[in-house]
Amino acid sequence: MFRRTFLSVGAAALMATQAFAGGHSATKTILETAVEAGNFTTLAAAVEAAGLTETLSGEGPFTVFAPTDDAFAALPEGTVETLLKPENKDQLVSILTYHVVAGKVMSGDLSNGLEAATVEGSNITIMTEGGVMVNDATVTTADIEASNGVIHVIDKVIMPPM
Repeated sequence: MFRRTFLSVGAAALMATQAFAGGHSATKTILETAVEAGNFTTLAAAVEAAGLTETLSGEGPFTVFAPTDDAFAALPEGTVETLLKPENKDQLVSILTYHVVAGKVMSGDLSNGLEAATVEGSNITIMTEGGVMVNDATVTTADIEASNGVIHVIDKVIMPPM
């Protein structure tokens, strides 16, 4: 149950967007905040296909590195469609939860070379020199607070080690 909660919250958080920068409310959950943003329809579909929607209102706190629709569109042709198939649910859950870290980590808490364990189980590497990077993705909007954590919008979908 605990792992499922983390998985669900992670997926929902992925739906965050650059539109969050203005007028978001820390009284809404990561999922509610992401849905209102409107630039995470692919993420929302992935969360639903992964069966993670239910847990997205969990207490957290969670830190979500959320790829935009453009980030998903940049994946090789057919990747998203393949991941959304029921037979690929485990892989989809793995990818979504790789974007989530337990705890609320604000941009001011980050340091160059920081390694953080994801809900998926693998580590991500944060670099802060010349802009904030998560693995090879750039953080385009940071510190979007929600009632159950924080969202940092990224420009790429990051993939867990296979």
